[in-house]
Amino acid sequence: MGLFGTGLRRICAVVAASTAEEMSKLVRSALRQTRTVELRLDWLRSDAERARFLDWLAASQPGHATFLASCRRREGGGKFPGAVDRELYWLIRAREAGCQWCDLEVETLRKLPGQSVREYPVPPRVLLSVHDFERTPDLPRSMNPPAHGGVDAVKIAVEARTIHDSIRLMRLARSSKSFVAVPMGEAGLPARILALREGSALAYAPVAAATAPGQVSLDDMIHLYRAHALTRRTRVYGVIGDPIGHSLSPLLHNTGFAARRMDAVYLPFLVRRLGDFLAAITEFGVRGFSVTIPHKQTILKHLRECEPLTAEIGAVNTVVVRGDGSLYGCNTDYVGVLRALEKKLQIKGSRALIFGAGGSARAAAFALSRAGAVVGICARREKAARELARAVGGDLVPRRALRTEYFDAVLNATPVGMHPRDGISPLAPGELRCRIVMDLIYRPQKTQLLKLAAQKGIATVSGVEMFLAQGIAQWEIWTEKRTPEASMRRAVLAALRAEETSRTSRRHLSRVPYSFCLS
Repeated sequence: MGLFGTGLRRICAVVAASTAEEMSKLVRSALRQTRTVELRLDWLRSDAERARFLDWLAASQPGHATFLASCRRREGGGKFPGAVDRELYWLIRAREAGCQWCDLEVETLRKLPGQSVREYPVPPRVLLSVHDFERTPDLPRSMNPPAHGGVDAVKIAVEARTIHDSIRLMRLARSSKSFVAVPMGEAGLPARILALREGSALAYAPVAAATAPGQVSLDDMIHLYRAHALTRRTRVYGVIGDPIGHSLSPLLHNTGFAARRMDAVYLPFLVRRLGDFLAAITEFGVRGFSVTIPHKQTILKHLRECEPLTAEIGAVNTVVVRGDGSLYGCNTDYVGVLRALEKKLQIKGSRALIFGAGGSARAAAFALSRAGAVVGICARREKAARELARAVGGDLVPRRALRTEYFDAVLNATPVGMHPRDGISPLAPGELRCRIVMDLIYRPQKTQLLKLAAQKGIATVSGVEMFLAQGIAQWEIWTEKRTPEASMRRAVLAALRAEETSRTSRRHLSRVPYSFCLS
């Protein structure tokens, strides 16, 4: 058994709020999912709120829970404005309220006599924390916590600028059972989810407000990624791209794994340099991955083999990692476009315009051309558009022609209008001269482009249909099993509806008079 127990107890819920009332609510919420909770006392806005919260904790502390108190000073990256003696005062109060652990930053330890905290009646078990919010520094080859001021465990939380940075931290986690590895930043997110599997004593997840870059919410850590249940036998899949935070692929695929009770997980990898990820495949144990912007074409040169049609398209969105480590490429975007569009359009004999010339545009162009459509290509990069038009036997369409020519369908294959920059459209209303507009973007479900089309009475096709079709095809390629399609579809549509509801509420509040907001 580890320092904090097993299973869900190794997921530490981070509770941080400005008032005692909100902190107590978050504690109750956290304890419904895990029994290990970090209390960020430095987030409370005053000493009065800290005292009020600790009084509540002492009076109502539930049994069988482990509380870890932190009152991190600004010098150590926290919010507490006081000096070392005041930090220690609140940690002592935390022990009196029932906290078994405290988190003491290395900056504080260095200022104590003998660089040891054992002379102070702080909580009996001490986690020494080291933070670097800028980079991943040089790390030792192994970790020996008792050598550091007599503490019980050491936490290193550092900004992972690359996937390789996070791997260096994971290797350190394997060297000690008394070590907590916290890769921060979006590039470190996959390793953060796999930290427990790699040997970290804890994995942190906020109940509400994020307290460090790249954090995964408590709910997602437990229910979406099942971080507490992952082992070295778990099959790892993922999506690579830049940006990647918008992707609902983790929700889609992990819902499928959970429904089929498979020991597998799907992670989002922020990949700026393709080589950084490819070098990490073996370390993470990746068995397959999705490919999105901007790597759909550049991944080709790293494949040992790919489907003939995929080679002809010249873009890959699905990769299988074979047993010998070689990569095999496929393209399921092709299937996704056809399945989404054929419900609204007789593709054979139709005239379709594709706006864009990247990887998604190539898949759409080949799909529609093979299905019998006359394809036109319009893109900002004229050379790429001309090459694609030639490859599919289509036409190069200049941008100015969109205001005069008519098409059966117009497809947006650019990222313009994608979450979070979802208030813009790649095309103007006067450029939509067609029966159907399809946006390959699926988040938001109703893009600004689709809204403009609907205002003109033009039929629309959301990119979510393509997203679901291509993702389901990927899932079956990797698992060789039939997908729980209904469950996967429900999860994605529910997330998109919730996002739209939240967006609508924010817009409504922004229109509420200021005087009303204060009442």
